[in-house]
Amino acid sequence: MSKILVVDDSPTARAFMVDTLAGTGHHILTAVDGEEALRKASTERPDLILLDVVMPGKNGFHVCRQLKAEATTQGIKIILVTSKNQQSDRMWGLKQGADAYLAKPFDTAELLVTIAKCL
Repeated sequence: MSKILVVDDSPTARAFMVDTLAGTGHHILTAVDGEEALRKASTERPDLILLDVVMPGKNGFHVCRQLKAEATTQGIKIILVTSKNQQSDRMWGLKQGADAYLAKPFDTAELLVTIAKCL
């Protein structure tokens, strides 16, 4: 199956996404901030990244933009997963190169369907 990197500074949100993906056959990696996400994306080359937006240091918009600008990581699918749920946030996230945008809170079915669409 696919390799998925879950990036969220909240241990609770990170655990929820990892638990949701348990048993799906995907190989799951985690990162706690934007810097770690960039490092792991470069070295691990995941097929998909679930990326929080509101994080200390580099936020998800910046990480998304940077990954999509690099030749070695631009093909990685990115789903922004965030509490920023305004239409302008969604538009900005997609403009940064995100392949999909999920506003928190979301249910497990919504997450799984969005992942399936991106993969």
